Order: sequence, then structure tokens, then C-alpha cells
Amino acid sequence: MNQIYLDLVMSAIFEQFHTEQDFYQDYLGVNEIQWQQWKAGQNNLSPEANQKIKNLFSDYEWMLSQKVIRQTFLFPEKRPTAVAEYREMKTIVAQKWIASGLAQVEMIPFKNKNEEENHDFIDLRVTIDYNSWGYSDILSFRLPAHIQNQIASAHKKTALLDWVNENLTETYTSLDD
Repeated sequence: MNQIYLDLVMSAIFEQFHTEQDFYQDYLGVNEIQWQQWKAGQNNLSPEANQKIKNLFSDYEWMLSQKVIRQTFLFPEKRPTAVAEYREMKTIVAQKWIASGLAQVEMIPFKNKNEEENHDFIDLRVTIDYNSWGYSDILSFRLPAHIQNQIASAHKKTALLDWVNENLTETYTSLDD
């Protein structure tokens, strides 16, 4: 098991689920032994379970994670900061998409895959839509719900874009995993 891949997967799990156990038991449908063996590289999961792991990431996020993994092969000194670099690159790409005028930005209450709304977080979603079903590029950021208060309600769209440009990198990359 590639440690950087595992680190990125674990970061995505903690971003999207309350606990690791919620993820492997309820979402993947595997027991703790199977999960720990997979993490240790001692067994394989079913193709369905592997697809669910990949689905923790949007297509664009998956591609970005693969680039980060490749960078750690080329530059071993980047291994300790791979997850932080992945998070930072997500924010840089999102800001460039927004600056280009091609992206749509929306805030939605965060929903755990298996639970009702969680009002402690919001999902900030940056999307480029190519007007062809299934081909949109999406970057999602789970952020503390209190940031909604930082965004002025009078000109919500402009305020949201301003907040992303000024605060997304610092807010998202400083979150505890």
C-alpha cells in the first residue's frame, strides 16, 4: 500500500465521515480486520469497495491526488507534506477557476453520506460545467459552518467569491485532519 495514497484516502475519510469506523462499516460494508489488513497492504477489497474509496474524490480531485502521489515518487522530500500540498493545490485550482469566470461556487449544508444534515460544517463546491452530463469538474471543501457568518448576505455571490479568494486557502489548509 502506497503510504501517500493511504494518507490522502484517510484525509478524505475524516473530511467526509464522523469516524473511520463509520466509513468502513457503514459505507464500505467491511469489518475492522478487513479494513486494517487493506490499510496494511495485506489484502484486497472488492472492486465495489475500491470504487467507493475512489468516490471519496471527485474526478478532478482523484486526478490531483494521483499527481501528488507521482510528485512524492519524484521528490521524496515532499512525502511528509503530501496531504497539505494536495489541499493547497485544491485551493489554488479553485481560485484560478473562479478568477477565469468559468466556475460556479455554491455553499450547501454538509451532509454525511449516511446521516442527516450536520450543521457544524458546510460544503463549499466549486464547479466548472461543460454542458455535457457527467463531465463537470468539481472541487469540494468541507469547512466550518461559522464561515457563513463571514460572508456578507447583501451581495451573496460577490461576497462568496471574495471570501474564496481571500480566505479559502488559509481556512481549508489549516483544518485538523
